[in-house]
Amino acid sequence: MPKIGGTELIVILVVILLIFGPSKLPEIGRSFGKSIKEFRKASKDIQDSITDEEN
Repeated sequence: MPKIGGTELIVILVVILLIFGPSKLPEIGRSFGKSIKEFRKASKDIQDSITDEEN
């Protein structure tokens, strides 16, 4: 699987900027951050649940 380098990341960010515009970027960043936070919390809860069942 190819890795994303610095140049590719810049191109992706420029395309996102062109599509959504500068006024929407903070809102998109916040929602992306919240999604990652919720995903990490859910995966930790699942790991804890599995660990509790093993004991």
